[in-house]
Amino acid sequence: MRLALASARRSRGRTFPNPPVGAVVFRGDRVLGRGRTRPAGGPHAEIVALDAALRRHGARAVRGAAMAVTLEPCAHTGRTPPCADRLVEAGLRRVFVGHRDPHAPVAGRGLARLRRAGIEVTLGVLEEACREQHRGFLSVVERGRPFVALKLAATLDGRIATASGASQWITGPEARAVVHGLRNRVDAVWVGSETALADDPELTARSGARVLHRPVRLVADTRLRLPPSAKLLRGADGSAWVLCGAKAARKRREALEAAGARVIVAPRSGRHLDLRRTLRRLAREGLTEILVEGGGRLAAELVRKSLVDEVHWFSAPMLIGADGLPALANLGVRDLRRAPRFDTASVRRVGKDVHWVARPVGVVR
Repeated sequence: MRLALASARRSRGRTFPNPPVGAVVFRGDRVLGRGRTRPAGGPHAEIVALDAALRRHGARAVRGAAMAVTLEPCAHTGRTPPCADRLVEAGLRRVFVGHRDPHAPVAGRGLARLRRAGIEVTLGVLEEACREQHRGFLSVVERGRPFVALKLAATLDGRIATASGASQWITGPEARAVVHGLRNRVDAVWVGSETALADDPELTARSGARVLHRPVRLVADTRLRLPPSAKLLRGADGSAWVLCGAKAARKRREALEAAGARVIVAPRSGRHLDLRRTLRRLAREGLTEILVEGGGRLAAELVRKSLVDEVHWFSAPMLIGADGLPALANLGVRDLRRAPRFDTASVRRVGKDVHWVARPVGVVR
C-alpha cells in the first residue's frame, strides 16, 4: 500500500474531478505492475497497474495475484468501464483497499462485486494515509466543496509587504521552493484581484525555469480589473478562471476571454463574492483541492467563514512594523473565545524561514 500511495501522490492535481488513486499488483514480495489514475477520461489506477502487469508478465502470472489500491475500485460505468469487473476478469485472488469510496455510485458496490466473485477483500489498510491522499475528492463528496489550503508568507510580525507594497522577497528560496511543491499537488491556485494586479504572478509550479505543473489559476475579480496581458493567463485556453459578479462589464469579459481566460459569473454577497456558494460552484466544475495564496482580504474572508481546511504559514526572521501590509485583513474578532484556532500538524525550518502547517479546530459560536 505504501508503494500504491507513492504512485498516487504523483497524480495529485492532475486527475480532477476523479481522486488521485494508486495501485500495485503483486505476488508475494514481487511487484508485477504499478499504476496511478490518469487525467479525467483516462484509465483508473487499478487498470493502469493491471495492464502493466499483464504486459510485462502475462495473464498466467497475474491470475491468483493480489492488488493494493488506495481507494475502493468502482463498480459503475462513468467515463470508463467498471474497474471491479476488470479485476475479477483478471483472476486476482486478494485485493487490499485503503478505504471505502463514499461516492454514491460506488459506496461499497465495488467491494461487494469483488467479494461475490470470490476475491478476498481487506479494507482499511493505511486508511488514514489513503484518506489524506484523497482529501480533495472526499471533501467534495462529503461537504460539497473542495479542500482549501491557505498559504501565507509573512514576517515575524505578520506583514506581507511594506507600506509601499514591496514584497519580493520576504521568504528565502528554500521556502519558495516548498510553495512550488504545494502548487504541484493541487488542482487550482487561487488569488484575489489585488494580489493579481500587484504581483502579476504566473501561479505555476516550477523547478528553476522548468514548469512542472500548470494548475487551474483562479482569480476572484468581481469587477474584472485583471488585464488581458496578465501572466497567469498564459497556458492553454480555459486553464485560467476569472470569477466575477453578474454586473461586470461585458467588454472586459470579452477581452479576457479573447486572451484565453474562462470567465465564470460567481454568486455574490453584497459587494464581494459569496465564497461558500462559490466553492460549491467550483466543486461542480470539478475542482477538488485548492491552494489559496492571497491576498489578505480573500484569506481573511475564507478564515472568517470557516472555509480553510489547512494553513501553511511561512515565517521569515524579519520585522516590518505596523505600517506594513498585514497577512490577513480584519477578522472582526472582539472576543478571544471566538478567535479561529488551529492545531499544529508540523513545524520545520526551511532555509532561514519556518514552515508551520496547521488544521482548524473550530470556533466557539
